[in-house]
Formats: sequence, C-alpha cells, structure tokens
Amino acid sequence: MTKTTLKIDGMMCGMCESHMNDAIRNAFNVKKVTSSHTAGESVIISEEPLDEAKLAEVVGETGYTLEGISSEPYTKGGRFSFLKK
Repeated sequence: MTKTTLKIDGMMCGMCESHMNDAIRNAFNVKKVTSSHTAGESVIISEEPLDEAKLAEVVGETGYTLEGISSEPYTKGGRFSFLKK
C-alpha cells in the first residue's frame, strides 16, 4: 500500500475538504482519503502508487493549486502494532 500526501493551496473550509475528497475518490480507486484545509494537504491511502500527472489534473480541475506530491510505503498500524516490533 502507498501513502500519498498532496500539498494543496486554496482550501478554506470543511466544504473545500469534502470537495477535494470527492474529486480524488471519483478519479482513483483509493482505500482512504482525508483532507485538511488548516494543514493545506490531502492524504491518500491506496493499494498502488497513483499517477502524479493525473493527480495534478484532478486538483487543478477543482480550482485549487497543487504545490507538491510525496509518496511513501504505508503499513497499517493497528491498536497492537507496537507488539510486532
């Protein structure tokens, strides 16, 4: 699984976050997406790495500005994940 973090400029409220989440869900097959207007980012969890060009296109179509993309491997940390170390 992959965790992709988008730095986004222009989100001002909870409706902006919802709008961004919906746009990402409609364009990609994702496990989870959360956006924060205060942090200025969207965090996406997906099975496969996402196409960065398409991500930029989706963000641009919503009227916001994509300022950066970073990806890293993601492992789910559950309640007892500390026992696996």
